[in-house]
Amino acid sequence: MALYLLFESSSGYALFQAHGLDEIGQNTEAVRNSVSDLNRFGKVVQLTAFQPFESALDGLNQCNSVSEGLMTDELRSFLELNLPKVKEGKKPKFSLGVAEPKLGSHISETTKIPCQSGEFVLELLRGVRLHFDKFIKDLKSGDLEKAQLGLAHSYSRAKVKFNVNRVDNMVIQAIFLLDTLDKDINSFSMRVREWYSWHFPELVKIVNDNYLYSRVAKLIEDKSKLSEEHVPALTEILGDEDKAKEIVEAGKASMGQDLTPVDLINVQLFAQRVMDLAEYRKNLYDYLVTKMNDIAPNLASLIGEVVGARLISHAGSLTNLAKCPSSTLQILGAEKALFRALKTRGNTPKYGLIFHSSFIGRASAKNKGRMARYLANKCSIASRIDCFAERGSTVFGEKLREQVEERLEFYDKGVAPRKNIDVMKSAIESTQRKDTEMEEVQPDETSAKKSKKKKSKTDDAPAAATNGDAPEESKSEKKKKKKEKRKMEEEMDHEEEKTNGGNEDDGTAKKKKKKSKDEAATDETKKKKKKTQE
Repeated sequence: MALYLLFESSSGYALFQAHGLDEIGQNTEAVRNSVSDLNRFGKVVQLTAFQPFESALDGLNQCNSVSEGLMTDELRSFLELNLPKVKEGKKPKFSLGVAEPKLGSHISETTKIPCQSGEFVLELLRGVRLHFDKFIKDLKSGDLEKAQLGLAHSYSRAKVKFNVNRVDNMVIQAIFLLDTLDKDINSFSMRVREWYSWHFPELVKIVNDNYLYSRVAKLIEDKSKLSEEHVPALTEILGDEDKAKEIVEAGKASMGQDLTPVDLINVQLFAQRVMDLAEYRKNLYDYLVTKMNDIAPNLASLIGEVVGARLISHAGSLTNLAKCPSSTLQILGAEKALFRALKTRGNTPKYGLIFHSSFIGRASAKNKGRMARYLANKCSIASRIDCFAERGSTVFGEKLREQVEERLEFYDKGVAPRKNIDVMKSAIESTQRKDTEMEEVQPDETSAKKSKKKKSKTDDAPAAATNGDAPEESKSEKKKKKKEKRKMEEEMDHEEEKTNGGNEDDGTAKKKKKKSKDEAATDETKKKKKKTQE
């Protein structure tokens, strides 16, 4: 029984025939030994046909269909041309070796060509792949490598479907930077407090906020220069006039030591640096909110942007978070406590990063674990919707948030919450309604654009007429006069036809006579020309 091998290369389809299989006895070890040596392998396997791809795009389409286990029209025609024909009612005397079992089953279903794929066939195809450039004579040394590289890049790019707006790596980096900025700003502001407290120790008790303290310290500079003129500026920073007056009075009777101008300048510069860091932290938080609304809008609307970003960064990506079950998502961030509890056989933790959510803080002590489990369930649903949905919307996140609120009320007051099926149905209906509204808005915009274009054309026509030169106007007047003359002549002809009536036949006969005379004259002129040429 003859064995043919189908090899899908980056440059085209190739069909090989395996000879002398009885000698080998279909032993995979013997094939492995013969694969490395081209002389031995060339006697067993020989090229029968090769069909190159038309273009790189065609190669990508063929590669996609093969990976999905589908046979294209080009592959079918290639196989039917080069393989022996299968007769109905009779067993075929050959078989086709294929690397992909799904592709083999599809080929056998559609063309009734028997296909096989096993270790023996895969070893033969490995040898074909190793010596493929030797089998085809016209291939140059670097052509196959270039084709493989180009097809690999295009195939992987098509599979990944890279979307710039949904890159969760930016969220991971932003939340890491936000956490480090919080630590840095806290430590730097404490350093400003300690440094400036040598000069003005009473200010620490009056102003508690770190950012406001650095702003006030930069404004005051030297406490001895504090006066009533500084009150409006201080009230602008603090938002409280009483505190501003208290600072002025404390400055007059302060127990702090005096600082040199150089020391004061250094304190002011450091305070300015802390203020800049705090402002940058605010801008970074705004950026994180916008990115979370683009990448995971439902998760952000359910649990908040910061907690959602921390969950994504801890899981590694949004897809990893979507793959996590709700039980894993519940204790994300509490891995040490979990393994310690498993080791000591103690109580396992009830929550991890989810604890920072406001819902668990609002729940009572006995219901915190139940609330964390329920919230983790809803977060896993929201993350999966965000990861695999084509269009981003906050509808599902808002509905899931309502469910969590209802569950809180149920734990506190005993009010029965709605069923999950009803809530999801209402969410799906609202999304469908939004989609229909968007579809209605788009044709309205296109029609408005068309009407604007028409109006612009109509406006341009009279403007051109008014702005045109005198000769253009005269040309248009001449054309109008010519049209009027033609109409008058046509009307006169119609009137003559009506008055003459029966004399039409005579007129036609006269016209025929004139035509015959003209034809005779043209024939005579042609004859004279021929004579002169001869």
